[in-house]
Amino acid sequence: MDTVSEIIGGVDTHGLTHHAAVIDPVGRHLADREFPATSRGYRELLAWLRSHGTVAKVGVEGTGAYGAELARVLAAAGVTVIDVDRPDRKTRRSQGKSDPIDAYAAAIAVLSGRATGIPKSRDGVVEAVRVLRAARRSAVKSRTQVLNQIRGLLVSAPSVLRERTAGMERSALIRTLARLRPDADLSNPLTATRTALRLLARRCQALDIEIAELEAQIRPLVAQAAPALLDLYGVGPETAGQLLATAGDNPERMHSEAAFAHLAGVAPIPASSGRTNRHRLNRGGDRAANNALHTIVLVRMRFDPRPRAYVDRRTKEGLSRKEIMRCLKRFVAREVYRTLTAPEMQSQNLIPAA
Repeated sequence: MDTVSEIIGGVDTHGLTHHAAVIDPVGRHLADREFPATSRGYRELLAWLRSHGTVAKVGVEGTGAYGAELARVLAAAGVTVIDVDRPDRKTRRSQGKSDPIDAYAAAIAVLSGRATGIPKSRDGVVEAVRVLRAARRSAVKSRTQVLNQIRGLLVSAPSVLRERTAGMERSALIRTLARLRPDADLSNPLTATRTALRLLARRCQALDIEIAELEAQIRPLVAQAAPALLDLYGVGPETAGQLLATAGDNPERMHSEAAFAHLAGVAPIPASSGRTNRHRLNRGGDRAANNALHTIVLVRMRFDPRPRAYVDRRTKEGLSRKEIMRCLKRFVAREVYRTLTAPEMQSQNLIPAA
């Protein structure tokens, strides 16, 4: 087998298989091969890459999904992993679509410099926070759906039910509905409605318990991973958890606070033309992180005298409330980035015990 001194790899990832490709420093295609997406397959893929020369970098598609474990294995072996986005539709239309084509495209993206992002390491406390928050977010959405269904049923329920529950706050309403004792005749609409409401109320109670348990588990992990972040004005466990999940276990992968601002969708986009000099809303980035920054800004605008003074000054200068909030979110993003990348924060980001 011919080898070269240095090679660049590219991997197109899928649920059951990964397709790898190798190119040389001038972009010539050397070889490609498919491997199973298993622990053994990852080791074989790495050995195959190294059989062609010294591995400079490997571009991997989907490091946050199908390629997450492969990225961890390669990084643990000392290989530089680059996160590669899928080719855009224009490229797909002109070049076609297949696993070898996508694998070579990933390698070419690394060689050309189009792909430069370092993936999240996903091997520390922050990853634990992320997965627990995913479960909590699902439970919260389910609870909201259940509450909406309860309200919908009560709107059209017989008056005996509507009048009994009218004006009740949520907790009292759920307790009352969970204690309903419907008759056995489900062909009666009133009985069927009582049965449905009791089941939905008990489901809501179970979700309340699940959410409380998850919050109790997440809170100390957030405090362990980012004690300094929680000390910032307006930052609570929920917003801190989201910002941590966005930054990852290795926030140093973001080369500047401007990069973090782009990641969080708060970097202003120039929209100037002629004599008009303005910026527009950035609709890209992690919208959940953007929402967390928005929440922090709202708290500060309401309770912190410094942002309130800033709002008054900028309002007199002619800026709208939305424009002022965008400025404040950018300031908060800078503060969060400096906190996350401070040396003392990096020492806190430890891998949890097995």
